[in-house]
Amino acid sequence: MLEDWLATYRQRVERVLDKALPPPTEPPARLHEAMRYAALDAGKRLRPSLVYLTGEAMGAERNQLDGPAAAVECIHCYSLVHDDLPAMDDDALRRGRPTCHRAFDEATAILAGDALHSLAFQLLAEDSAGSDASRAAMLATLARAAGAAGMAGGQALDLASEGQAPSRTELETMHRHKTGSLIRACVQLGALAAPQAGEADRAALDGFAAAIGLAFQVQDDVLDITGDTSVTGKSTGGDISQDKATFPALLGIDGARAYAHQLRDDALAALSGYGDEAQGLRELADFVVARDH
Repeated sequence: MLEDWLATYRQRVERVLDKALPPPTEPPARLHEAMRYAALDAGKRLRPSLVYLTGEAMGAERNQLDGPAAAVECIHCYSLVHDDLPAMDDDALRRGRPTCHRAFDEATAILAGDALHSLAFQLLAEDSAGSDASRAAMLATLARAAGAAGMAGGQALDLASEGQAPSRTELETMHRHKTGSLIRACVQLGALAAPQAGEADRAALDGFAAAIGLAFQVQDDVLDITGDTSVTGKSTGGDISQDKATFPALLGIDGARAYAHQLRDDALAALSGYGDEAQGLRELADFVVARDH
């Protein structure tokens, strides 16, 4: 069932992104080509799927979720482009093909990331599917998740941790910012798009999102060691080569896998008050810790 949902959501958000992104025939053509290269035809689309799954669980219609889903994917794609740069992780492969700065050039990749970041907020600001109040709340939610209190701050902590030996608490804090903040925002945006969702719903869903956000990073750390590049679509061993702090380094492979499953169980517990309407979210929690890519 989850596979069918993910395929449907992936196709839907691809259509929204294709329409929202500037055409490669218009100047500045190279920038537009790089934006489309970074955002289209690749990736699991896990984050927009979370927006759709959460919103539909809370009674929202899909057209109410298209804008938020595309916006979070723009933020995610921008972050990948910038994280892959030589000044950051200096990666050569992303989603099974050359990273944006390798396919184009470093300056164009920086501008493409900047433009995708801006497009995310444009999509939310111009979305007519929701109320003014929900639109403002979504803009604030996504801005927090992308900024110093979220992804950007987490990346700064990650860079500062290279060659260090952070504690488990410090490592969790870093990844709750770097990876978990946008995953939490996806769930929050889905709930904000659903007028039926109340404070209790949003609190339960945020507990779910906080757990799977960290579980996602733990599994990513494991796959950096055990994954197959032909399956993951990115180079393995990068964390070790850059002397990065990871959960397997701290807990061992088996310990990291056990922690990911514990977090999955925490996520499922947060959904205990819901029935079949949250089945997609439960299956996604299982997928996060079982995935091989």
